Amino acid sequence: QVQLVESGGGLVQAGGSLRLSCAASESIFSMDAMGWYRQAPGKQRELVARITRGGSTNYADSVKGRFTISRDNAKNTLYLQMNSLKPEDTSVYRCSAVRLPLSYWGQGTQVTVSS
Repeated sequence: QVQLVESGGGLVQAGGSLRLSCAASESIFSMDAMGWYRQAPGKQRELVARITRGGSTNYADSVKGRFTISRDNAKNTLYLQMNSLKPEDTSVYRCSAVRLPLSYWGQGTQVTVSS
């Protein structure tokens, strides 16, 4: 059972930056993919950014050019650098890891962007 623990959320003003971290309990090198998802109250969960084992990335259109996903295999940690934050980025952000056929989720970290 892989455990994922997110950190780095908080309250920030519009235009500010935050870096989220997701620490895994075991090697992330073997993961087929890892990603960040978010879900605001009353809304569906959406993919924010994803990175495959090969290093390919994809982003939601709403965050392209502002957010960057990366990973440090040596530290077993996934990151999400969020710049130029907007109030509509306010959500609970959760980390996900996929090692087919299983997927794992963290508990989430709250990001609140004030206008």
